[in-house]
Amino acid sequence: MSQPAAFPKLLSSQIAFDIARTILDGFDKHYRLFRATSQQAQTLFERGAWAAGQQAARERIDFYDRRVQECVQLLEDEYEPAELTDDVWRECKLHYIGLLTDHKQPELAETFFNSVCCSILHRTYYHNDFIFVRPAVSTDYIETSEPRPTYRVYYPAADGLRFTLKRIVTNFQLDVAFEDLERDVALVEARLLAAFGQAELEPNHQIQVLSSLFFRNKGAYIVGKAINGERELPFVVPLLHRRRGRLFLDTVLLDPAHIGVLFSFTRAYFLVDMEVPSAYVQFLRSLLPRTPRSEIYTMLGLQKQGKTLFYRDFLQHLRHSSDQFAFAPGIRGMVMLVFTLPSFPYVFKVIKDVFPAPKETTRAQIQEKYLLVKHHDRVGRMADTLEYSNVAFPRARFSEDLLAELLREAPSVVELEDERIIVRHLYIERRMVPLNLWLSQAEQAGRMDWLEHGIIEYGHAIKDLIAANIFPGDMLYKNFGVTRQGRVVFYDYDEIEYLSDCHFRTIPAARTEEDELASEPWYPVARNDVFPEQFGSFLLGNPTIRHYFLKHHADLLTRDYWYQQQQRILAGDLHDIFPYPAAVRFGKASTTTPATPSPSHLENCYHE
Repeated sequence: MSQPAAFPKLLSSQIAFDIARTILDGFDKHYRLFRATSQQAQTLFERGAWAAGQQAARERIDFYDRRVQECVQLLEDEYEPAELTDDVWRECKLHYIGLLTDHKQPELAETFFNSVCCSILHRTYYHNDFIFVRPAVSTDYIETSEPRPTYRVYYPAADGLRFTLKRIVTNFQLDVAFEDLERDVALVEARLLAAFGQAELEPNHQIQVLSSLFFRNKGAYIVGKAINGERELPFVVPLLHRRRGRLFLDTVLLDPAHIGVLFSFTRAYFLVDMEVPSAYVQFLRSLLPRTPRSEIYTMLGLQKQGKTLFYRDFLQHLRHSSDQFAFAPGIRGMVMLVFTLPSFPYVFKVIKDVFPAPKETTRAQIQEKYLLVKHHDRVGRMADTLEYSNVAFPRARFSEDLLAELLREAPSVVELEDERIIVRHLYIERRMVPLNLWLSQAEQAGRMDWLEHGIIEYGHAIKDLIAANIFPGDMLYKNFGVTRQGRVVFYDYDEIEYLSDCHFRTIPAARTEEDELASEPWYPVARNDVFPEQFGSFLLGNPTIRHYFLKHHADLLTRDYWYQQQQRILAGDLHDIFPYPAAVRFGKASTTTPATPSPSHLENCYHE
């Protein structure tokens, strides 16, 4: 490809242009493979190949890093370090901007450029004019080059709402027969009409629907919004398989809270075929106005772009705030140092250098656990994490106590550099209310309904993790958090194991009275042995909590329950875990869900 005509007199380095071309070729290869996997999701859904779909979603997560490393290797093999001068890198960026003219994914390509450069350059260059600290190419009004637009518009006034809804579904051309599409679209129509009430239809009455289905686990989702006058009604329609292979519409989600949970940071990424991802993000932002663009990119499987936008938002927040970083609320952990900025709804987690007994783990093992969660189906019960290297914080925003503890507990990854604190490795998660604090405050306030809700959600969280083949390991309440939606989510991963690798046992009967009084078990215990009947000794010391736990989740204290779930997993059964309440599904007795407790101490927590 020849050098862009706009730059010949201004830019003279052929090396700079060749590097820019190599990096963009590397990105284009990445996104081509990314889209191919997303396109394959429809075929896997049609076949009911659930395990293959999950495997494809897991493998897609690693595509980006592999392409970055390939590109870095190409450049390091081709050029000597002495050739890559400051002037070359400056010109390289300018050439790259020129190459992004008319590109369909310029924001993603800029992030890829940053990743390659930061793998080659020293971190002192991270915030200068060599990389894209801010976006250089606008993503507004990018037109798709494909016959299929980003979203389709339907006008129910012409053919009627029910016929329009049927067209919407059939236009996706799924190669699977429906069980009873007429019945299902009638149910969707009734819900939509009820949501709009008796409002008169305006001249601009229309339905806008994204052209690609959203695939995840065993479901496909139609995402759109109905517009009538100035009112917009977001909706999502899940498509599921019957066991005999026919499709059906399971419900229509209209409640913004339910749609928000569907796109939650606690779930696996969607597979969506997008030529212009920024257009999808813009559309979804109209459905989820409180959700940052960074999280929408992440939920679409573009987690590197999500990280880029998150970090830009973080830097912007630092510039416009003045509060200090502080220890995160809750019990201090033995493995992680966790701090937060009160005005920013996230926590920052740094692995300590040394772990006190009884912890028997290493930094590498902990990082493996977090990577496991990143690749696993989080079923709405495990918080997603953003992993960063070489993050610079302003030293003036840290208290002396927090800074001293960071330097004392994690000196291998924390260093001072002039007026900055450099953290070589950390995780960032959404901030939640620790469950132990929720339960304690609920009891102090005399709100037994809140306390019972917390215990019900805690048990459901564990059971959902079990269904996803995850054993939490440390099940103390302090390792779980409560989102603003009132959902309980697990966030401490250093002791998780695959459920299929555990050995669930019943405590054998004591041989003698001395056995019962002994401080150590009188029976052999292997590494992955688990004794569910022991859980009560460290979970149910509080009589009120014990009452509600036994009322709703006594089965978690039995070896049989865990063993039966393990056998189901070993048999290859992929359990149905719906990302919306059972009560809103068609055919259920109620179409509403009970109100979630919303105590005052949750009001300042960011919603899920």
